[in-house]
Amino acid sequence: MRILYGVVGEGMGHATRSRVSLDHLLAGGHEVRVVVSGRAHTFLTDRFKDRRNIRFDEIHGLHMNYEGNAVDKSESVRTNLEDAPRGLLQNVEVYRKVAEDGFKPDVVFSDFESWAYLYGLNHRIPVVSIDNMQVLNRCRHDDDVTHHRGFHFRLAKAAVKLKLPGAYHYLVTSFFFPEVRKPRTTLVPPILRAEILAARREPGAHVLVYQTAAANTDLVPTLRKLPFPFRVYGLGRAGTEGNVTLCAFSETGFVEDLRTARAVVAGGGYSLMGEAVHLHVPMMSIPLEGQYEQELNARYLQKLGYGVFARALDVDVMARFLADTDRHAHALQQYRPADNSMLLAAEDELLQRVQRGQSAPVRLASPSLGSYGGKAGADGDDVH
Repeated sequence: MRILYGVVGEGMGHATRSRVSLDHLLAGGHEVRVVVSGRAHTFLTDRFKDRRNIRFDEIHGLHMNYEGNAVDKSESVRTNLEDAPRGLLQNVEVYRKVAEDGFKPDVVFSDFESWAYLYGLNHRIPVVSIDNMQVLNRCRHDDDVTHHRGFHFRLAKAAVKLKLPGAYHYLVTSFFFPEVRKPRTTLVPPILRAEILAARREPGAHVLVYQTAAANTDLVPTLRKLPFPFRVYGLGRAGTEGNVTLCAFSETGFVEDLRTARAVVAGGGYSLMGEAVHLHVPMMSIPLEGQYEQELNARYLQKLGYGVFARALDVDVMARFLADTDRHAHALQQYRPADNSMLLAAEDELLQRVQRGQSAPVRLASPSLGSYGGKAGADGDDVH
């Protein structure tokens, strides 16, 4: 089959999980055209540069600016407005190329990416949504993880609802499994890269810290006040400052430091959180201010006992967390690690249904899904 695959470029988690899905589709003999923005374009084109039956087109996507541990909304709006005319021309040109190159997709896959979704909508092509964000809109959540931020939760939920409405099916990746409230929705475990699936947990003494804001000048001084060895990624420099080792980017080194860490301290990004939970590494999550989806992830992490949610990098909060990692490690033993087979089987079933011209399934039937994802709702929605 011919597949148009859209990947949003803001945040590398979309790219790493799309890599897994793209590998599977190519192995299945499908022809894939990928539209992707931002850093994700460089990452994916490099990973698939020697593969056949896959082609990439770079599109323009929105970009977020940050100040400290918060989204700088005014600066983000300003820069996106400045880039809008050039970006619109770029996206129109790619739309023309896809339409005129003779590539007529049978199905569209979208990892929270609007360009491919709109292409599918305009050409009446079934769209399969694959991402973690739809958990906000398509599942029910307990009051203890949402009531404290009611307005922010409703706002984030509405934004996600408007992103890819009316998709053929929604594959929602998650390490927590609330009750599904809408049909055409399947919950699957986190999508994990091969390096994580191959890793084996061996807890050590160090604490892994992942910091995406390279300008955070308070990070190292804060860590030096604590009696633990830290390995820090994301600051854009290497070296040693007392008990803090600053690490240059290395995918292999990062996975090694993650699997052997006493604990991990990072933001609220879903991909690293899913990897930490899979490997049973306790985590302290500090979500970006104003990013409710990250806060929801962090609150479920804390609710399940897998780690803690924190508003800011605080010495006392971190000290309490690191003193309590045994309790979190015990809770994590209840989490059942899984590979990507559930997601990939769901993709195959959806492709087969589209190929046969079947209508959108309320619930998938793949045996690999089992009863994963919780109980059915009283209104009869599917369990996955």
